[in-house]
Amino acid sequence: VTLLRGTELCNRFNFIAASRINATLITKNPTSVKNDLVDRFMAAGDNTTPSLYFLPFNSGNGGHWVLVAMDISRLIVYYLDSLSGDWSKYPSMKKTVDAAIIKFRSKKNYRNRKDITWIRVQCPQQNNSVDCGFFVLRFMRDIIALNRIDIPKMVWNNNLGFILI
Repeated sequence: VTLLRGTELCNRFNFIAASRINATLITKNPTSVKNDLVDRFMAAGDNTTPSLYFLPFNSGNGGHWVLVAMDISRLIVYYLDSLSGDWSKYPSMKKTVDAAIIKFRSKKNYRNRKDITWIRVQCPQQNNSVDCGFFVLRFMRDIIALNRIDIPKMVWNNNLGFILI
């Protein structure tokens, strides 16, 4: 966050703490988690300019980490997972994120022009069972370094990280 202060990056990239939304919390109280997400969206301003909300998501009980990057102005959610699979492994997470985006847009009286689109981003895969947290951090760093929110227009290069295509 310190690196973003005083730059336009603060307006393009937002961070949602994993302690606010994870599988364990969703299981205990999904409505509270959804409302916390809506409050975070509300605190960031009008959200009419494309920007990304980074949500490092943990599957619970010290499990797997994935990155969910939300562009709520364009109703796009990017899913980056260093293990194979997609968001269907975490249906309660997807349902909570979708409900929060819809509720936020309703509170702001924005029209829902279309359904929320989830995109699984092609990204590097870990070759062990412990590096998922590192991959999530690396994904965020590379996306911010490129200062781009259109993640599908990026491709992974093993030597350079994400690069534009």
